[in-house]
Amino acid sequence: MFGSLSLPVLILVFVGAATAVWVAGVKLSNTTDVLSSRLGLGEALGGLILLAIATNLPEIAITSSAALSDDLGVATGNILGGIAIQTVVLVVLDAFGVRGGRSLTYQAASLVLVLEGVLVIAVLTVAIMGTQMPPSLIFERVVPGGLLIAVLWVVGLLILNRARNDLPWQEKGDAPEGQEAPRGHSKAHKEREASSKGVSTTRAAAVFGVSSVVTLAAGVVLERSGDVIASKAGISGVLFGSTFLAAATALPEISTGLTSVRLGDYKLAVSDIFGGNAFLPVLFLLASVLSGQAVLPQAQSTDIYLTGLGILLTAVYVWGLILRPDRRFLRMGIDSLAVLVLYALGVAGLIAVAYG
Repeated sequence: MFGSLSLPVLILVFVGAATAVWVAGVKLSNTTDVLSSRLGLGEALGGLILLAIATNLPEIAITSSAALSDDLGVATGNILGGIAIQTVVLVVLDAFGVRGGRSLTYQAASLVLVLEGVLVIAVLTVAIMGTQMPPSLIFERVVPGGLLIAVLWVVGLLILNRARNDLPWQEKGDAPEGQEAPRGHSKAHKEREASSKGVSTTRAAAVFGVSSVVTLAAGVVLERSGDVIASKAGISGVLFGSTFLAAATALPEISTGLTSVRLGDYKLAVSDIFGGNAFLPVLFLLASVLSGQAVLPQAQSTDIYLTGLGILLTAVYVWGLILRPDRRFLRMGIDSLAVLVLYALGVAGLIAVAYG
């Protein structure tokens, strides 16, 4: 259907779908917080899995659509490029959300967040290892790499859940002079705001359902229209998926992250980004089940490059959470500035890898 449209019309369709993902994604995130509070899910394993799935529905839709249409390059590029660009979302939150003279990581510093960053690095490392496995190593549409990533993610959530409740460090691993209010207090604020407006649990669930459907549908439109745009513009599908497509699906994270930061919930803002990034590689398991192919062994040099970039950017923020830079340059901490520069250089390098 999209192949018969002109490039300008396709771009309008893509922008419209991105806008739908943005609006529906924000509604989805807000209602997830309300439902999580009212149903008592909180930081339990079920609540964390629900949150990960809900906030990554655009990526799930794109991966599913690409896998079913045998366009695995776009799926892989969107997953790995999404991790890199969602890490850059923290730069936006630091520059435009944080007020005062101290950086985002100074105020969010917590050993639990360091562990979350390490989990991102761990699943990405397994993804790189999975690219070296033989494509024939697949059983009932399941490949070892994708399965190991999913298991590692669930085990990581269990460890993180325990660390949040009982970490054998002073002040449970929280740094001095950081965020004063407890982590996640912005979720309670959203629930109180919904209650004051008379939003019932049934209505919140209905909005959640509608937003999920809209997000999934818009994600499919993004993937299909983006694939044709890349073809007509002469852009590599991997390059388009890891930049423009990944940026479109990161819009809800920017909105919800800015809300959390402006409410002073710095830890939650960083945790949401790290949590989403740790979940995205799990979609390789979904892609292999839907396509019947071993996805990771088909990874191209650009995919492995993007994985390395994601690890590098995450490592910079892990260092920032430990070293806690208190000065800001150009309205951002030195770690955010470093991530911005590294990402710009990384994209330039990605173009060289794709077309070199």
